[in-house]
Amino acid sequence: MTEDVVAVVVVRDGVPPVGGDEAVAEAGGAAVLIGTGCRRAVPALPPLRQAWCAEAGDFAPGAFAAALAPLLAEVPRLVLPGSPDGRDLAPRLAAALDRPLLAGATRTGGSGTDLVRWDGRLGVAVRTPPRCVVSLVPGVRGALPAGAPAEVSDVDIRLPAVADAEVLEVLEPDPATADLSEAHRLLGAGAGLGHGDRTGPESVALLEELATALGASVGATRVVTDAGWAPHERQIGTTGAVVGPELYLAFGVSGAAQHLGGLGAPRHVVSVNTDASCPMTALADLGLVTDAQLLLAELVRRLARIEEDHHV
Repeated sequence: MTEDVVAVVVVRDGVPPVGGDEAVAEAGGAAVLIGTGCRRAVPALPPLRQAWCAEAGDFAPGAFAAALAPLLAEVPRLVLPGSPDGRDLAPRLAAALDRPLLAGATRTGGSGTDLVRWDGRLGVAVRTPPRCVVSLVPGVRGALPAGAPAEVSDVDIRLPAVADAEVLEVLEPDPATADLSEAHRLLGAGAGLGHGDRTGPESVALLEELATALGASVGATRVVTDAGWAPHERQIGTTGAVVGPELYLAFGVSGAAQHLGGLGAPRHVVSVNTDASCPMTALADLGLVTDAQLLLAELVRRLARIEEDHHV
């Protein structure tokens, strides 16, 4: 390969990981896709301009790294998404190539790489080594389409017999505890949930009940986490988690700049707020001008009734 930067993306049954498109964009559109159903994953990675597909079977990080090392030995910089598989493969690939690993990057270039440390509270700028492996934090970069169909070719690789982890079972993440940056559906708790008959903590608990029914995760504004209604790791914003869900339902969220700065670009936004002119409602695809507490309670009640009817 003659590319200076190449992304390495693990594909499972034709589905790329969270952050896969951003890693491809950071690599300028060149990527090796390895795993199962790699060609089916190409349309889900719009920044691709050149793809090398390696059907290698079920994920085996040690064997994948050993097989990829000869193929990628002449590529100076490799970028992997900081997804679970990416975080597992990146250090093994760095070891196989005898290169430094720059983990937790938000940007990487020929002269410098920006890293985040201390759970995202500290940014560190380092010089990019001539040859290295970089893992990119999902949800911070964004990715634009390449503008033309990708050139796709197949790569024949054989997995060597190496000591590797044995996968017993792949469990779907629990939305209640999953990293917010990887959540596809998010319910946002804002200060407006503290106005009404219920206290703020009671409203957040009700929101968590709704989230469980919808298979969604719960996030919160800084006002909510500072008040102790939700843990700080659930905070969305420039000083919290940076997210990019498919759906964001904001309950009583006014839409302060700090919060919106970490929201990314959700595909669909629904705002529930009594203020029809607040920034969150102005941003939303659907704005419901009503009391967030009352609507939340009604949604939980109706979902409970549907569940009861289903079991009758």
